Amino acid sequence: MSAHSHVDGKLPHEPEKATLEARNKVLGFWLFLGAETVLFGTLFSAFLALRHQVGDGNPTSQELFELSITAWATFILLTSSLTSVFAIQAMHMNKVKAMITWLVVTILLGAAFLGLEVYEFANYVDEGHKFSTSAFSTSFYTLVGFHGAHVLFGVLWILLLILQIFKKGLTVVTAPKIYVAGIYWHFIDVVWVFIFTVVYLMGKVG
Repeated sequence: MSAHSHVDGKLPHEPEKATLEARNKVLGFWLFLGAETVLFGTLFSAFLALRHQVGDGNPTSQELFELSITAWATFILLTSSLTSVFAIQAMHMNKVKAMITWLVVTILLGAAFLGLEVYEFANYVDEGHKFSTSAFSTSFYTLVGFHGAHVLFGVLWILLLILQIFKKGLTVVTAPKIYVAGIYWHFIDVVWVFIFTVVYLMGKVG
């Protein structure tokens, strides 16, 4: 199988595993996500240790959090995880147009999630919950903002991959990149589920 098989060529059912280089790339990315998991775990630990250190007169998590906004953000991001699955399925069936369509939907949903997060943060700042207001606010913005930066990176990454597919086609070289980006997207979705549970739901309860 030539590495330069284009859109009209027939690829293996799982082109992300067609070459040794591709398999190594996927394995290497799993190792990278292991390191990312440790990093997020550290941020979660810091947040849990500091979440009650609010300071006199500063807003608490019960006063701040609007779960309706966060619930919508969660729904949007989980939906984007589903559309990324559809993109990989389309890739496995060599349906390039469908794959690109689902990838575009995925990044649009990711952008919508980021828009809600920016809106949420702006509201918190208006209510006096700034980065340096308290240990709680610092740990909150560090954890949630770090995740938001990962979502932004994912949106830009998938956008660049779409442009690469238009230029080079779906090949045994480009397919692993799409597959790895899909794994990354699932990872940040899973992290968000933990953030929604640990930060928002637990924070609203107290």
